[in-house]
Amino acid sequence: MDLSRVRERDPVGLAPSDSPPERNERLTGDEREAAVLAPVVTSDGDDHVLFTKRADHLTDHPGQMSFPGGGREPVDDDLLATALREANEEVGLRADEVDVAGRLDDIRTITDYVVRPFVARVADRSYRPTDAEVAEIAVLPVVGLTDLGNYESERRDHPHYGEIRLHFFHVDGFTVWGATANMLVQLLELTTDWELPPEPDHTVDADADLPG
Repeated sequence: MDLSRVRERDPVGLAPSDSPPERNERLTGDEREAAVLAPVVTSDGDDHVLFTKRADHLTDHPGQMSFPGGGREPVDDDLLATALREANEEVGLRADEVDVAGRLDDIRTITDYVVRPFVARVADRSYRPTDAEVAEIAVLPVVGLTDLGNYESERRDHPHYGEIRLHFFHVDGFTVWGATANMLVQLLELTTDWELPPEPDHTVDADADLPG
């Protein structure tokens, strides 16, 4: 993965990370700021992306695949601090093991968060859950994530965005979808030769459940 394009781009920002968390002038309604870290692990010359599987007991997105991250807390100076703190709490990733390349575009979720995704190369070592919110860690190969045979998408109606396209990546027995898959699409398009197929595979009834 060539992370130089992440370093060079000017991402779309929605969250005012340079202001205190109680002053969210650019947010609307009940939205809160959050941040995630998309960790890239290089092992034996091959790139992988680290995901967490959320515990089944959680209220928001139980059992779904996600990047380490969470809501901004008053202790966090900015959203990068949020992403690094959460990655340390969830998977034991230390700040000195992280080389931040840059950001992807901020996204809104249906759970009233504005999420800022950071991308970083991280240490090649074993990782294990260090928080009760994380059921499992999956380090998935980029060669599998970019294999179009492992990808599908569908068109649905979203309560906030109207017609949307949902992405699903099926690799090594895990399925990445929802908001995390949206971030992954941008990450892969920026850093690899992967291209999003021009049309969804199918359309799903508007009453079907929606992800974050």
